[in-house]
Amino acid sequence: MEQVIQVAGSLCVLVPFVLAQFDRLDSRSLSYAILNLAGSGVLSVQAAQGHQWGFLLLEGVWAGVSFLGLVRAFGTLPGRAPATPDRAST
Repeated sequence: MEQVIQVAGSLCVLVPFVLAQFDRLDSRSLSYAILNLAGSGVLSVQAAQGHQWGFLLLEGVWAGVSFLGLVRAFGTLPGRAPATPDRAST
């Protein structure tokens, strides 16, 4: 069962990454952030339980950055306005 959970967590991280690489999903989207947070959160717990400190560092940071992306997508990061498209590139 542990392997199934790890594969599911990995897919939650890998699928949105692959989709973003092929311009099928925006890496700043809510879906991307939620999937990354869910997957990296699951993998962080698995790494902590297995005392795999390097993997825990990787997935813990990934989860933290994903959480900040989720907060940014909702536009509730303290002291910051919601993300808007870059107008300089138009």
